[in-house]
Amino acid sequence: MREDISIVYEDKDILVCAKPAGLATQTAKVAEPDLVSELKKYLAEKGEPHLALIHRLDQPVEGLLVFAKNKTAAGKLNAQLKAGGFDKAYYAVAFNQPPVQEGMLEDYMIKEGTLAKIVTADTPGAKKAVLRYKLLAIKGGRVLYEVRPETGRFHQIRAQMAHAGMPLLGDKKYADAGMRAYSEKHGIRHVALCAVTLKLVHPESGEEMLFVKKPSGHVFKEFQKDEDQ
Repeated sequence: MREDISIVYEDKDILVCAKPAGLATQTAKVAEPDLVSELKKYLAEKGEPHLALIHRLDQPVEGLLVFAKNKTAAGKLNAQLKAGGFDKAYYAVAFNQPPVQEGMLEDYMIKEGTLAKIVTADTPGAKKAVLRYKLLAIKGGRVLYEVRPETGRFHQIRAQMAHAGMPLLGDKKYADAGMRAYSEKHGIRHVALCAVTLKLVHPESGEEMLFVKKPSGHVFKEFQKDEDQ
């Protein structure tokens, strides 16, 4: 298994790992690496052939994901996710500050090809997207946010933050030309977004479990220095 994939927790029912930025969660492209394939190889070497994908992270995004190691666990985790039972928080870095330091974004979205689009509520196929954000720190014009999505739409955080005037650094799809140029100038290759916490109920024991990951992307490092002091 690749060295940049870390197993955070594992038992007979679930596996929680930290996906690095730049690695697809799952891909159909031949010869392109992905997290699911890497984990299946890891489990096959232990004689455990089953792995079920429960949720995803975009390829340029890093952070926590949970997988099921048997069909029973997969069914229970999928039902939990569908009922909104996963509590997920992200750290995101943008350049612009919002009018208020803590708030909620509510939009309607559709998926068009490989992009998410903010539309009006009466647009055919539109789905409501809701997230909460909180400003945590400002450093050199960069702003660190905690983001908690309440719905699970395609590219939701990236699209909603950009639409609200807070495009994420490193985002080549939703940031404007100025922010893309800034990210390229400063060597920010991946979206400044990390799934830092994941809370769920264990499908077998019923225990509430909380997993935490520090972002590894260099765009987060300056903020982490302040936390460590």
